[in-house]
Amino acid sequence: MVRITARIIKSLAFGGVVLLLAWTASSRGRAADLNDYPTSARVDYVFGCMKANGETQHSLEQCSCSIDIIASLLPYDHYVTAETVLRMSQVPGALGGEFRSTDVARTSVEDLRRAQAEAEVRCF
Repeated sequence: MVRITARIIKSLAFGGVVLLLAWTASSRGRAADLNDYPTSARVDYVFGCMKANGETQHSLEQCSCSIDIIASLLPYDHYVTAETVLRMSQVPGALGGEFRSTDVARTSVEDLRRAQAEAEVRCF
């Protein structure tokens, strides 16, 4: 009976290690998926947000929360597209007009605005 118990314990321990390794590998993949924004993009957002909301510890926490929410709702490549559209639409003339008038540009900005609104509700 003691041998069976020891064998079962070893088998459970081995199974637990395998399960832990599998969970760790899958959680890393999910964490990478959820954290696809580079640090520099997050910091740039937080600096701009803090400039607009006061440069306090409280605004740092709110702005950090905000970019985390946006990152959870909007893939990084969509964020970059929307930010590019917003910046380029300020350019006067035909070049800026291309960014102000296309459906793709409007859709990307609307997606970013929705994510920002959700972040504001949850963080501010």
